[in-house]
This record gives sequence, C-alpha cells and structure tokens, in this order.
Amino acid sequence: MKIAIHSIKTAVTLSQVPEAGGPFVFHTPLPEAFAMAAELGFDAVELFLPDPYFVSVKQVESLATIHGLKIAAVGTGAGMLRHGLSITDPSEELREKALHFVLSMIDFGAHFKAPAILGSMQGKSTGPDSVEHLVAGLRRCSDAAEVHGVPFLYEPLNRYETNFFNRLGDAKRFLEVHGLDNVALLADLFHMNIEETNLAATIREAGPRIGHVHYADSNRQAMGFGHTDHKQVIAALQDISYSGYLSAEIFPLPDPETAARQTISSVRSVLGTGKI
Repeated sequence: MKIAIHSIKTAVTLSQVPEAGGPFVFHTPLPEAFAMAAELGFDAVELFLPDPYFVSVKQVESLATIHGLKIAAVGTGAGMLRHGLSITDPSEELREKALHFVLSMIDFGAHFKAPAILGSMQGKSTGPDSVEHLVAGLRRCSDAAEVHGVPFLYEPLNRYETNFFNRLGDAKRFLEVHGLDNVALLADLFHMNIEETNLAATIREAGPRIGHVHYADSNRQAMGFGHTDHKQVIAALQDISYSGYLSAEIFPLPDPETAARQTISSVRSVLGTGKI
C-alpha cells in the first residue's frame, strides 16, 4: 500500500557511501535497499552515491522498474565528504572540480527526472567573494538542470554546517534577487527545527519555491521520535499545494526498518492510505 494522497509522496534515503554514517536509512546494496523500500510502501528512493559512475543508469532503471519506485532526488554530498570539495572554495581549480562533480550528478539524476541536491557542497563563506562564487555555481547548476527539464535543489543548512543561508526565507529572497528561477528550495525539517521560529509558517511563506522536503524529526530521527508537530507541517505543505516528496533523511534508529516504518506510519496518520 503506497501513499499518494493530495499528491504528496514518500521517499527513503539509500546511501552507498561507506564513510557516510549519518542520516541515511538504508546502507545495504542497492538491490536489497530498493526491495525493502518497495516492501515498506515508499513511492521513491533518494540516492546518495559516491559518484555518478558507481552504478549504471541501466541498473538503476531496472531496479526502479522491478520494484515500482521512482527516483526522488540524488545527493551530491559525497563530493564534500570524500574529497573536501565545495563550489565556493577560494581556489578556482577546486571550485571547478566541485562543479564538475555536481554537474555530473545532475546529468545522472536527469535520466530519471530526479533533481540533484546542493547541501554540504555549498561550503562556507570565507570572504567577500564567497557569495559571488555561490551565485555563479548555482547558476551553472541551474542552467545544466534546466536543459534536462528538471530543477536544481538548494538546501539551507543549520548554522553549524554553513554560514551562507540557514533560513528558508533568506534563501528564497537570495534566489529571487539573483534570478535563479530554476533553483528550488529543499526544506529540511531538521535544519529548520534549529533555525526557524515556526516550521509551518515558514513553509507557507516559501510556498511553491519548495521543491523537496527532508522529512526528519527534531532529533534527526524518524518523524514521531522527536517533538516536531508533523501534522502542522503536512497541513502547511497541503496549503501550498506541495506535490513533491517527503523524503526520510534520518538516522536509522533504532534500526533501519523501524525508522522506515515509523516514517510511513507518521505520514499515514495524517494523510491516510491509498493505492497509486
């Protein structure tokens, strides 16, 4: 039984990066992870891969078809985690390496109409040129994604991870000022819990600029294991006619299957169940 009420869909994160012990639900080989995601009732998976060459497009297409799943998004954070790359690095050479990595992930995801995410690879501001580098990098990524007919996702992170934009409203205005129309916001509820005064009000303010949601509770565990009012969050998303994914980027606690089941349960508690 899959969730598709009010056009809001569910996704779960699959990591294939050994160094990434963070908020990813399934770390098992992709065939096993796809099978579990489908069995538990998710509509899609979000892929966190070491690079765009780790698995072939054909293999992913096959797994998605076999299990009736979509690809919700692809992460780019392995570029930072493995290589220390960011698109705002003071070094032009390293910025180009970072952009090559992100652009390659955009091309990979585009095969599945899945947007790529810029999170940790935005880096941190180190001087007056950093914002200029961020604008230039986002523009190149936006243009590359637009060629494929997909948006590019920019994720405001909490203050401990970046000193660029920590709040959705500030990021929204930044994108508007610079005419980055094909860049959508990724609303990560964990980061928002740290930075925003009111999650539901912030979602309503950001409106249709939100293109993806990382569905995590206040402690980065499955929704319902912390203190976020997920009913108010989902109500706000419905108010802005959000039709994207609630993607579980969460710690696999107490174990991956329990975390995944809790995610589905929390969505069903608000939206009910239904077949696609």
